[in-house]
Amino acid sequence: MKRIIALSARHWYAWAMVTPVILVIGLIIGYPLTRGVYLSLTDADEANVERHIGVNDIPATYDFIGLENYRTILSDSVFWDRLGWTAVWTAACVGVTFALGLTLANMLNRRVKGRTFYRVAMIVPWGIPAFVSVFAWKMLFNEKNGLLNKVLEGGGIDAVPWLGDPTWAKLSVVAVNVWLGVPFMIVAMLGALQAIPGELYEAAEMDGAGPWQRFRNITLPGVRAVSSTVVLLSTIWTFNMFPVIYLLTKGGPGDSTEILVTYAFRLSFVNSPRDFATSAAWGVLILLLLSLFTVVYRRALRRQGEAW
Repeated sequence: MKRIIALSARHWYAWAMVTPVILVIGLIIGYPLTRGVYLSLTDADEANVERHIGVNDIPATYDFIGLENYRTILSDSVFWDRLGWTAVWTAACVGVTFALGLTLANMLNRRVKGRTFYRVAMIVPWGIPAFVSVFAWKMLFNEKNGLLNKVLEGGGIDAVPWLGDPTWAKLSVVAVNVWLGVPFMIVAMLGALQAIPGELYEAAEMDGAGPWQRFRNITLPGVRAVSSTVVLLSTIWTFNMFPVIYLLTKGGPGDSTEILVTYAFRLSFVNSPRDFATSAAWGVLILLLLSLFTVVYRRALRRQGEAW
C-alpha cells in the first residue's frame, strides 16, 4: 500500500491526466457493457421493463433467469446459420480487401506519372460517410433503374437482381464493403512498403531475383508487422459492419445476408415485442467470439515471432 501511495505521489500529474479518460471510458463503455451483460441474464422485453407513460412510472418486472438465454440461442439453428454467414462474409471481405489493398499499394509505391493524384483518388471512398456510399451503391444496384443494369441492358444482357437474389445480394454486400475498406488497407500497406529499405530490392535484383521472388522474400516479410495488425482490425470491423448490411439489404432477401449484429439489432428494435434480453445475449456472444479470435490470433502471431 505504501508503495502504491508513493508511486501515486510521484506520478500525480500522469494520474491527473489519465483519470478523466478513464472516467469517460467507464461511462460510455463500461456502464453499457455491464448493463448489457446483466440484461442478458434476465427475461427483459418490451412488456416488463421500466416505462414512463405521461406522469405514470411503471416499474420493471423482469426476472433474473441466469444462462437460459444463452442456452436457447446456442441450441437454435438461427444462431449457427447467422454465425456461418458472418464468418464467410468476414473472411471474404478481409481477404479481398487485403489482396487489393496490397496490390494497389505496391503499384502506388512505384515512381509513376501522376502518382500523387492516384493516391488521393484512392482515399476518396474512405472520406465519404459510409451511409452515403451505401445509399449510392443501392441506387446503382436498383434492378429496374440502376446504372449497372442499364449498362448490361445496353450490351444485350438481362438485368441482374443484385439485391433481390440471395447469391447476388451476398456478392453485392461484399463488393460494397470491399470498396469501403480498400482505402484504409492501401494507406496502411503503403506506409509499410515505404518503410522497407530500397537497398534490399537493389541487392536482390543484382543477385538475379525476379519480381515474384522479391515480392515473396522482401515485400511480404517487410509488411508482416503492419499487415497482421490491419487484418485484425479489419476482421473486427467487418464482423460488426452493421451499416453496409442493414442499409443495403436490411438482411434480405429473406434473411440471406443477415449477420450476427444485424440480427441482434432486429431483436431489440424491429421485432415486436422487442426482446432486449435475447438481443443483449447476442451482443455478449459477439463480444466473446471476437475476444476469442483476438486471443487465438495473438498467440499465432507470437508463435511466428511477431511481438504484438
